[in-house]
Amino acid sequence: MNIVVVGAAFPFPANSGGRIRTVNLLIRLAKQHTITLLGTKNPDRKEAREAMEFLGDHRIKAVEVEHTVPPKSGPAFYARLAANLFSPHPYSVASHHGPALCQAVREIAAKETVDLWQAEWAAGVMALRGLPNAKRVVIANNVETLIWERYADTESNPLKRLYIREQARKYAKFERDAYKEADRVVVVSVDDEKLIRERFGCNRIDVVDNGIDRAFFEPVVPDRDPNRILFLGSLEWRPNLDALTLLLDTIFPQVRTAIPWVRLDIVGRNPPAALVKRLAVMDGATLHANVPDVRPFLAKSSVMAVPLRVGGGSRLKILEALATALPVVSTRVGAEGLELKAGVDLDIVEDPESMATALITALNHPVEARAKAENARKHVLERYDWDSLDELLEKSWERALGVTHAHAEQ
Repeated sequence: MNIVVVGAAFPFPANSGGRIRTVNLLIRLAKQHTITLLGTKNPDRKEAREAMEFLGDHRIKAVEVEHTVPPKSGPAFYARLAANLFSPHPYSVASHHGPALCQAVREIAAKETVDLWQAEWAAGVMALRGLPNAKRVVIANNVETLIWERYADTESNPLKRLYIREQARKYAKFERDAYKEADRVVVVSVDDEKLIRERFGCNRIDVVDNGIDRAFFEPVVPDRDPNRILFLGSLEWRPNLDALTLLLDTIFPQVRTAIPWVRLDIVGRNPPAALVKRLAVMDGATLHANVPDVRPFLAKSSVMAVPLRVGGGSRLKILEALATALPVVSTRVGAEGLELKAGVDLDIVEDPESMATALITALNHPVEARAKAENARKHVLERYDWDSLDELLEKSWERALGVTHAHAEQ
C-alpha cells in the first residue's frame, strides 16, 4: 500500500510516548509498504536533519512542512490562549493547524495515487478535511475530551477551571467530528475503545496497544540502588507536570520523612524553566533532562512512581519499567489501559497519601516488590512487543480499504 502519514512533527528522536509509538510502528510497516511522513518544521535544524536521515534509512520518505507550532510560554502564548476563546477549535488543535500542511497534502494527492491517509491526531485531521473522499485512519493516542475534563476536575483556580471546561467542550465536538470522518479510528486500549464507542457513537475502532522494543529492553541487567525512586516522562506534557508537582509537593516529602536518605531521579524531556530552578535547590531530587537513553535509570532505580491524576490512553513508561523488572507504584489513572493486575504485576493506589505509603513499602520490602515486577516482565515482553503490534495497525489499514488477506482470517 501507499500510505501518507500526516503528523505534527517527525517522531525522532523518540523521546516521548507518542514519538516512540509512531516511529516503532512505522519503521516496521515500511518494510512492506510505501510510507511518506509529513511533519511540521522543527526549529532545531540539526535535530530535523537527523530525523529525516533516520527516517530515510528506514525507507520512510520524510517531507518537512513550513509550519512551526508556537511555543507554550511568554506573553504571546497567553495572548493566543485568550484569542482562542473566539475559535471553534481547542487551542492545541488551532496551534497545530496551518495552510502549509493542507497545501502539502493537496500536492501529494495531485501527484500520487495514495491508498490511505493516516492522521496523527489534530494536525492530520484538520489537513485531511481538504480531501473529502480520501480513505483515512485517525490515530487517537488519547481521548482528549477525557483529559481536559480531568484537568478541570483538578484545577483549583475558578477562572482557569472555566477556561479548561470550555476547552473540553470544544474537544468533545472536535473528537466527535474527527471520528465520524474516519474510515477507521485507532486507539491504544480497550478502555479508550469503549469510551469512544459509548460517548461518540463510533464503531469503526481498532485497538493497537502501546508497546516496547523487546530487543532494546530485554538485555538490561538491573543494578538496583535500594534507596532510589524514578519519575520518568516528558516534562512538556501537562499531565506529567501535574503528576510531578504532586510528587514533589506531597508524596516525596512524606517518603523522605520515613526514609531520609531516599533519592528521587526525574528523567524527562524539555523541562520548563520554573521546574529547573526549583529542582536546582531541592534536597534529595535530581533532574536529568533530555537523556539519550533511559535504560541506565531503569536499571539502577528501586521503584518507579507514576502519580498521574490526569491522562488517557496508556503509559509506555510503565511497560518500559516492567520490561526491565523495575517495580512500579501507580495511580489508577496512570495504569489505565494496560493488561496488568494490581498487587500482582504492580501496585496501584487511589490517592497521594496511599502512594507515599506504597513507595515506602516497596523501598522497605524490595524482595516482594521485585517479585511482582519480575512476574510482570515476562508478560510485558510477550504481550507488548512492537514486532507483533505493527500487524494490528496493518489490519486497521486493510479494514479502512475494505481489504482482507489470509492472516486476517486466521
